[in-house]
Amino acid sequence: MDNEELFDEELPVLVLVDEDGEEHEFELLAEFELETNTYRVLIPLFSFEGENEDDEELEVVILKLVYDDDGNEFLSDIEDDEEWEKVADVWQELVENEDL
Repeated sequence: MDNEELFDEELPVLVLVDEDGEEHEFELLAEFELETNTYRVLIPLFSFEGENEDDEELEVVILKLVYDDDGNEFLSDIEDDEEWEKVADVWQELVENEDL
């Protein structure tokens, strides 16, 4: 996938709040399920500002969708190395097959 394909699509913007209360904007590139979990692939919104056309690498962030006791959605870092490897493999396969 090249950057031109990404720029042609209008991606949903998510605003995430970090542990310090600061807001960060991300565009939702993809969402996929693995086993019983859902993962979201995000691109920091600032990645597109001043983007170099020759640079085919975009910074992506993959977070796990989790719910609190009240059923509210949160995105969490993937801390388990084995889980991260599985998620990274699925993402790599999606990119290679362009099944986004």
